[in-house]
Formats: sequence, structure tokens, C-alpha cells
Amino acid sequence: MKKRLFFCLLAILLSCISSAAQQSKPQPLTFWYVYTINPGKEDDFIDLIKTVGQPVRDKLMADGVVLAWGVQASMLRVPGMGTHWIWHVVNDWSGIEKVDGAMRAQIAKFSSNDSTGSAAKKGQKPVASVSDRLREIADMSKTHDYITRGLVSNQSPTTPAGVLPYTRYGFVKVKPGKAADYRKAWEKYNKPVYDKLLADGVILGYGLEVEEVRTSGEFTHFTWVDAKDLAARTRLVPPSSPIANTAHRKSRRR
Repeated sequence: MKKRLFFCLLAILLSCISSAAQQSKPQPLTFWYVYTINPGKEDDFIDLIKTVGQPVRDKLMADGVVLAWGVQASMLRVPGMGTHWIWHVVNDWSGIEKVDGAMRAQIAKFSSNDSTGSAAKKGQKPVASVSDRLREIADMSKTHDYITRGLVSNQSPTTPAGVLPYTRYGFVKVKPGKAADYRKAWEKYNKPVYDKLLADGVILGYGLEVEEVRTSGEFTHFTWVDAKDLAARTRLVPPSSPIANTAHRKSRRR
């Protein structure tokens, strides 16, 4: 009897450890800056990112604060949707704060340098500040920021260097109180399919995310899937699949 009770308690303990391990799995945060770039200003936007934002994000990535970052351009022109997204992934809210502080300092530094340079060259047109340049490049009235939390993800360990993947996004609005049920169903039905596609080399990665801070209420969760080319789309979602009925956007990482 004691032996049977011991094994019963051991089974419960192992179950608790397994559950705790699943709950303790890292769930990183992603900050998204969504911009609507004015026609003909796309290259200026990329140049501004390379000059101002890239050095900061690369430094923070080397320091382990930023886990990944990128720039994406939408392939589909949808009224009311942004054209370009800048995103960075961090471990937690302290990472969000560090990136924000570093970017503010960088913008202030550039603005100070521009002011000093323009004062030294009297008679010439003043150099536009970073904020002024951004207002010329983008329609700032349509800017939208998001913060999302990664719930499930998996990526190929052998992604070729230099590949700029195409990303498909599927957005859903889960009913209040049904988030846990949705995730459970997603992991039961969708995750095995994505894992198989990943193992077969059809896709480069996938993930399920939830909006950490609610903004417009357009969605609560979304799925992202990276592929090296558009040909993978034919194997990714068959036309009859229920997942194909969710709202979706495609973009190209730059």
C-alpha cells in the first residue's frame, strides 16, 4: 500500500514538474512600429532606418537585450493598413524600456548634430531633424504601435544566411474567456502541420502570438509563418483548409 501511494505521489510530482516547465517556457515580447510610407519615399525610409535605428538595435542585439529585429514591407496594398513594419523582439518589459531609451537618445543625438551642423553653415537650408524627415517620409497620422507576446514558436536551425523570408500573417479575434481554448486547439491541430512543414524544409519558422496590450481591438491573436519564397504558399495552406479563411497579410522582410 505504501509503495503504491509512493508511486502515485511521484506521478503527481512529475506531472507538476512537467506543467511548470511548460509554463516557464520563455514568451518574448515583440514591439511593432507600423508605418504608412508615402509613395516614392520607400528608399528614404530604409536609409533612415540604416542610419538611425540599425546601429542602436544591432548594439542591443550584441548586448543580448534584443533577440531579433527586422523591417518588413507589405506585398498587398490594403486600404487602412500600413505599408512597412519595424519590429524587435526582447525577453521582457525591461527590454522594451531599454530599446525605447536607446532610440530616444539616438534621435536626440542626431537632432543635436543636425542643429550644430546647420548653425555652422549659415545661409544654407537647415538640415531636417530625424522627426522632420520621418514626417516627410511617412503619414504619421496612420502610425500604429503594437506589443505582442509569443506563445508558441519554432524555427529552422539551418536557415541560409542572407535569406529575406516572405511572411504570412493570419489574424483572428478570439472571444472573451476563450483564449486558453483557442491556444489548445491551435496546438492540437495547427502545430503538428507546421512542424511537419518545418521538418520538410517547406517553411523556415512559425509562431502564435497574442496582443499583450490591447489597442484597436481588430484582433487578439495571430499566426506568422516564414518561407524562403512564395512557392511554399501552395503547400502551406490548401484552399479548403479552415486556416485559409482567417484574415491574412503577406510581407517581405528586408
